[in-house]
Amino acid sequence: MTTKTYNKIHFAVMAIEASAKKAGTTGKSMHDRLKAQGLIHKRLFRHYDQLHIQSLEWVVDDTLETLQNWEQEQAAL
Repeated sequence: MTTKTYNKIHFAVMAIEASAKKAGTTGKSMHDRLKAQGLIHKRLFRHYDQLHIQSLEWVVDDTLETLQNWEQEQAAL
């Protein structure tokens, strides 16, 4: 595993756990919701270079807002 791949995974885990904490849910539940929307790969991994330089609080807020928006869009289909 390359260092960049490891860093992306570590960042995603940190973002998922912090998002779960802020949402008052478990890490597993948050992971499942993010995975169902494709947010882990399409957002956290794909935009790692832009996201990892932000504060964890900003990443958590962005992740939760994006998740909510994507879930609402999915429900509307």
